[in-house]
Amino acid sequence: MASKVADEADSSKRGVKDDGFNTPPEFDGTVEGEKTFAYDDSRRLGVTGAVFLILNKMIGTGIFSTPSGIFAATGSVGVSLMLWIIGGILTFCGLSVFLEFGLAIPRSGGEKNYLERVYRRPKYVATCVLAAQMILLGFSSGNSLAFGRYILFASGSTAPDGWAARGIAVACITFSVLLHATLPTWGIRLFNVLGVFKVVILLFIVFSGFAALAGHRKVPNPHNFDNAFRLEEGDGYGGGGAYAYSTALLRIIYSYKGWENANYVLGEIKNPRKTLAVAAPLAIGGVTILYVLANVAYFSAISKSDLANSDVIVAGLFFKNVFGDSAGARSLPAFVALSNLGNVLAVSFAHARLNQEFAKEGLLPFSRFWASNKPFNAPATALFLHWLVTIIVLLAPPAGPAYNFIVDLYTYPGAWINGFVVAGLIYLHYSKRERWESPWHTWLPISILYLLANIFLAVVPFIPPDGDWNAEGYPYYVFPVVGVGVLLLGVFYWVCWTMVWPKIGGYKIVAERHVADDGAEVVRYIKVPTKHE
Repeated sequence: MASKVADEADSSKRGVKDDGFNTPPEFDGTVEGEKTFAYDDSRRLGVTGAVFLILNKMIGTGIFSTPSGIFAATGSVGVSLMLWIIGGILTFCGLSVFLEFGLAIPRSGGEKNYLERVYRRPKYVATCVLAAQMILLGFSSGNSLAFGRYILFASGSTAPDGWAARGIAVACITFSVLLHATLPTWGIRLFNVLGVFKVVILLFIVFSGFAALAGHRKVPNPHNFDNAFRLEEGDGYGGGGAYAYSTALLRIIYSYKGWENANYVLGEIKNPRKTLAVAAPLAIGGVTILYVLANVAYFSAISKSDLANSDVIVAGLFFKNVFGDSAGARSLPAFVALSNLGNVLAVSFAHARLNQEFAKEGLLPFSRFWASNKPFNAPATALFLHWLVTIIVLLAPPAGPAYNFIVDLYTYPGAWINGFVVAGLIYLHYSKRERWESPWHTWLPISILYLLANIFLAVVPFIPPDGDWNAEGYPYYVFPVVGVGVLLLGVFYWVCWTMVWPKIGGYKIVAERHVADDGAEVVRYIKVPTKHE
């Protein structure tokens, strides 16, 4: 108790109050006052810097690989392009929701803090569910597999069975984890350098698409824009329908992922509310335009049948159709592979540290082991956990193309999490008892649209598709069942962590929140013996 009082006193000295906007897990439901949080006016980033920061976080490697699966699912050029625009709109809605939470609760942890603020009972259950999702589904399998496929394509091999690509993918994630575990500084330097490739290649594809539309290509005109909304049918196409549109939209959301990082860099932005009110729409609008133009480029040079069956290597096929099969043209897919490697390095770096933070908080079994920085002052054990999950997801799917399954599995549980986040925000807006206020306000139509979209993405994958139930090589319901299963596993872990094990061990779990020297707030879940109460 003395420690808690000291922490509160220290918090008051730093200008951070623990109130309704900054709610600890043990919050009793009362709200004491209005949140005050002072941002440092000397922050470096203005509107221009914030735009490029968000752009760099959002543009990943999905745009080089997912368009094939999206077109195959919808079977329509026009519908595919419309879904990419809808993806941008939903991204803006999600960003608005998260910014309202982030500016009201300016603390590291993202969704964890927002869910804890709204869903305070049962205590800690939201934390355990989110931890299960982040740890068990925060893998680098998709980008690792894309790396393997593009390496094979650049070498002239197609590897139809997919196992050669998976072998290269295993080598890719193993290299990334070993580099971060032994030479962490060089790992950061490498993914910063390789991050440039994805932006350069995306712009190159867009401008090459304009050339292809003008007739500069090595293949006949595919005439994909003639009757663009015609629905293609037959083998390789999803046949449309709600299930096909939901999986297509999940893959588009995967390509847009990264917008959440705006919440994690609020401290780097000068006057966050005013700056992001301009920068965020510009960044999301810019990414949406680039993604739509990239898809227009693909459709301008790749026939519908080839595009539907190109799987991961859609960008490689585009380069081949526009520039031919010369050695120079084959080097372009190699650059896409390098951008994939950069993304694997970045994701493994981020998720390993997220795993380590969960361990430092005392949320995981054997927390000291997973939180260790030995022997190279890097989170080697947390990196190993990330590697293990990635390898399992890489090798578990049946022989054949596995990229779409991995992308769907990676993205799907986020629909449940985001749905609960936005539902919580709607509740806060209309509950007078909560006294919710934030420097940013999300209008109700935006919240409702985002909520309905996430409900659609969460529920529809359970509905049987119109066509073949095993079109992707596995039953249609596998990825939603696994995704929901992981979230329920978090609930099961919560029961063990807060009830079963404490009852056996004679203790209870208590959350302590401390303010570090740099002003950051840190949560620790500690075991308090019940006999001392």
